[in-house]
Amino acid sequence: MSIRKMISLHPASKDHLNQSLGNAVHHLMYCAKMCMSCADACMAEPKDMTQCIRLCLDCSDICEATARLGTRRTGDDQPMLRELLELCARMCDACAAECESHDHEHCRLCAQICRECAADCRNAAASLA
Repeated sequence: MSIRKMISLHPASKDHLNQSLGNAVHHLMYCAKMCMSCADACMAEPKDMTQCIRLCLDCSDICEATARLGTRRTGDDQPMLRELLELCARMCDACAAECESHDHEHCRLCAQICRECAADCRNAAASLA
């Protein structure tokens, strides 16, 4: 089962899925969980990882909220969704930059998913014009 399929089955979607938005929601869900996992791993690191933990947790929360709004097809709030997607892309970029400054495999993976998610969020925001 995929979230893309679930969104396309919504009666308001009329069997059509904005592919860019579907891709973003898919990545947002994974990014939220990867950031949460990275934050937890950072807590176990011997050196102070406070800023990385904070950005990972903030990114996770924003990704979760954006994914929830992205799956809603009833009604129309595209301007707000577009703004949230753009904000989420900036948050993902900030989290990725912080994670890239650390030499931990969990941070490397987190940065990678954040970069992918940011790109998908920007594509989805542009598709909502």
